[in-house]
Amino acid sequence: MPDGSEHDVAQQTWKASPGLRLFARRTRAVAAAPARRFAAAKVEPEPRFPAPRRRTLSAAGEEGAPGGPVPVAAPERARTLLNVFLSLNRRATEAETGRFTIWAGGEAVEVATRGGVGQAALREDQLDEVLAQPDVAAAELANPIKRPLVMRAAGEPAALEAQREERTVPEPGGGPGPREEYHRQGEGVLIGIVDVEGFDFSHEDFLVDNGGRRETRFVRIWDQGLEGVRAGPDLGRGEPYGSEFRQEHLNRAIAASGDLGIAAYHLEQQSALVPGSHGTHVASIAAGKSGVCPRAAIAAVLIHLPEEDLERERSFTDSTRIVDAVDYLLRLKDELGYKAVSINISLGTNGHAHDGTSGACRWIDSELDRPGRSVCIAAGNAGQEQPSSIDDLGFIVGRIHTSGRVPAAGLVRDIRLEVAGFPIEDLSENEIEIWYSPQDRLGIQVRPPNGRWTWVVDAGGDLRDEPALLADGTATGTTITIFNDLYRPENGSNHIAVFLTPGQSEDGSRHVAPGIWTLRLHGREIRDGRYDGWIERDDPVPVQGLRAQQLWHYPAFFTSESNVDRTSLSTLACTRNALTIGNLDGAAERVAVTSSQGPTRTGQQKPEVCAPGTNIAAACGFHPTQKWIAMSGTSMASPYVAGVAGLMLAIEPMLTPSQIRGIVVRTTRPLPGADYEWRNDAGFGRIDARRCVGEALTLSWLLGRRLR
Repeated sequence: MPDGSEHDVAQQTWKASPGLRLFARRTRAVAAAPARRFAAAKVEPEPRFPAPRRRTLSAAGEEGAPGGPVPVAAPERARTLLNVFLSLNRRATEAETGRFTIWAGGEAVEVATRGGVGQAALREDQLDEVLAQPDVAAAELANPIKRPLVMRAAGEPAALEAQREERTVPEPGGGPGPREEYHRQGEGVLIGIVDVEGFDFSHEDFLVDNGGRRETRFVRIWDQGLEGVRAGPDLGRGEPYGSEFRQEHLNRAIAASGDLGIAAYHLEQQSALVPGSHGTHVASIAAGKSGVCPRAAIAAVLIHLPEEDLERERSFTDSTRIVDAVDYLLRLKDELGYKAVSINISLGTNGHAHDGTSGACRWIDSELDRPGRSVCIAAGNAGQEQPSSIDDLGFIVGRIHTSGRVPAAGLVRDIRLEVAGFPIEDLSENEIEIWYSPQDRLGIQVRPPNGRWTWVVDAGGDLRDEPALLADGTATGTTITIFNDLYRPENGSNHIAVFLTPGQSEDGSRHVAPGIWTLRLHGREIRDGRYDGWIERDDPVPVQGLRAQQLWHYPAFFTSESNVDRTSLSTLACTRNALTIGNLDGAAERVAVTSSQGPTRTGQQKPEVCAPGTNIAAACGFHPTQKWIAMSGTSMASPYVAGVAGLMLAIEPMLTPSQIRGIVVRTTRPLPGADYEWRNDAGFGRIDARRCVGEALTLSWLLGRRLR
C-alpha cells in the first residue's frame, strides 16, 4: 500500500470487507506480520535473479514433474499475496471463458469467475487499483479454514471391526435386492472428498484385485500443500500449485511397497500423513469397501493446514482453496468420463453473515445449477452450550453465536464474551461480527475486563487501533478496532466488525486481556431491532514460548447469558443449494449435543437432514497396525449422505442438486418424539437411504417415460 496515502482502501470502504481493510492498514506499518494472523495472506520471497526449476525423483523411481523455483537465500524483499473474493458487475462476467484480466500495479491480475463472483490472488500494493475498477462491486478477504473438531474413540481392534461391519451402511444396498442392480453400489460415479490430514490410498478399504494385482480406487489425489514433487492441476487461472497424484502413480507405489518393505504412502508421500487421518476416515465412510458406495471411484483434495500457526504466512489456508477443490473435482468428472459426481466437504469456516452470501458459498452455489452433481457439507460441531462433565470443554467451541433485539431507539443491549486467562494466555486476534437489518442504525462501544468504555462508534463510522484501558487508565496491551458498515454489497445488511488484537512481543508477554469483555449496542434508529453475532473461532493451537505460562491461540466464547444455542452452523454449511448434514447419535436415537444448529441468519432451513455420525468405525489411515478407528462428529455424518447421493446419481445421473435435496427431505424419518416439522438440530429427520434410492429409481422411470 502507498505509505501515508489517503487515496487508498479507506476511499473504497463501501467495497472492501473489514478484514481486508484491517490487513491493508497494517501492511503499511509491518511488512510480513499481518500474514501470520490472516489465513488468506501469504508471504512470498522474491529472489534477486531467476532460479532454475527443480526436478525431483519419487520414491517409486519416477522422475517428477518440474516443481517451483529453488528458493534463493537473502531475497531483496518479500511480497504479500491476498486471496480475495470479488463481487462483480455484469460487464465483468459476460465473458464465456470464466475469467478476465485486471491490470494493477503494472501487472496482469487474473480473475476467475463463477456467476457474479470472482476470485483472485493480489499483491497488497495492487488492492487499491483493483477496488477502483468499475467491474468490481465489492471485495472480501477469504475466510480461514478451521480444523475439523472430531472425537476419536479408542477401542479393541476386534470390536472396531465388528462395529464397522454392523453399522448402518447396509441400508441402501445391504444384500441382494431389486435396487442394487440399478445403483450398482455407485459404479460409474465419482465420489469427491475435500479434507485434511492425508489420504491413505493403500488402506485395504480402498484396494481392489485386478488380475492378481492390488490397485487403489483413488483415481486422483491433489495435494494443495505439496510443491515440486508432481505437477499441480491447471485450473485455468494463474500458476498451478500443489501436486497431483494420478492413479498410475499410486498403483506403482502399491506394487513396489512389498518388495521395498516400505508403506506405499511413503513412496508417493503427501504433505500430511496423520495417523488416524480425518480425510481417510471420511473417504472410507462415503466410498470404502465398508462404505456407502463401495464401487464408486474416489478423487480427493488434500487441503493444507499448517501444524504451527506461524506457518500461516507461508501458505494459504482459506476458503478459496475449498472452491478450487470443488472446481477441480467437477472438472475431473468430465475429464475422466464419469456420469456424475458427489462431493463431500467436512470442513468449515466461521466468518461472514451465515446467510449463504459469502464468496465461497456463492461460488459453490453457482456450480450447483446443473444435473449430475451434488455437494454435501458438514453442519459443524459448535452445538454444545453447557459442559456435560467437570472436565468437558466442548462448550467453549459451542458458544459462538449470540442474537437478540434492541426494542427501541435509546435503549442498549450488552453482549459479553470471555477471553481465556491464567494458566492460558490467548495470543490470537479475536474477531466478533454482528449483522443487523438495513432498516436500523446501531452504535457500538467496547469495554475490556475491569476497564474503560471506548467511545460509541455509530453506523458508518470506525475506530482504529484504540488502546484498551483499565479503569485507572493503565494500558492492557490489547488494541480495539471497530468497523460499523452500512449496506454491505454482498447482502445489503449492516455489519459491525470488532477486532481485539494482542501485542506483538515474540515471547508472548502481551496477549488479549483475559476476562469478560462487553460489547454494548446502542439503538439509534430502530424499525426491526434484531441482530446476530458470531465469534470467528480460533483453533486451539499451543504456541512455543520461553515462559512457563501456557501460550495459546485459543477460542474466545460468549458467556452463558449472551450465547444463543441456534444458528451455529459453519459459514460454508449455509451454502443454499448444498445439503447440510447434522450428526445423529444412532445409539441414543437423538442428535448429538455437539452438532451445530440452524437455521441460517435469514431463516433458511438448514441442516436438511441428520445422518449417523457418532462413534462411526471406518479406516484408520497411516497406522502400521490399527486398521479401523471410531470417530464422532458431523464430519462423519456428511460423507454418509454424500454416499447416498452417489447411489442416487448412479441410478439417475440427470438428477439436479435440488432434486437430490428434495428426495432426501421427502424420505426422512422423524426421530422418536418428533414429527415431520423441520427442527434446528435434526433438520427434517434422519436420512432413510433405502427410500432415497427407491425414490430416485421412481423418478428415473418417470423421466424416461416422459422422454419416450
